[in-house]
Parts: sequence; C-alpha cells; structure tokens
Amino acid sequence: MPHIHARYQDDDGVYDLDGNCIKGKLPRKQTRLLEAWIELHRDEIEANWNLAQAGEKIFRIDPLK
Repeated sequence: MPHIHARYQDDDGVYDLDGNCIKGKLPRKQTRLLEAWIELHRDEIEANWNLAQAGEKIFRIDPLK
C-alpha cells in the first residue's frame, strides 16, 4: 500500500496517501500539516512511490513553507 513516513521531533508515524495513520503518531497540529502537504504533493508522492517500487532512486519533495 502506498504510504509515507513522517517525523516531528521525537514522534514518527506512517501514513497512507489519505493522511490516515497506519503506525505511530504525530501531534495533532503536525498531522493536519501533513494532510495539507499530501494534498499539495500527491502527484509527486505517487511518482516517488512508483520509483521506489521499481527499485529506483526517489526524489526530494519540498516541505511546507
């Protein structure tokens, strides 16, 4: 299943591309920011997922500013 790993200070979590937590946890504010970031970068995230599945190098996606 496509997912991303997110970290904030000492917290980390794994989230699907709808922003649902699969494992771990981030603070509420950071979870909302992550959901916004996923919406802004969904195409890039999906492209990275496809690269990773093919064993290729993924590219950096800009953080929220």
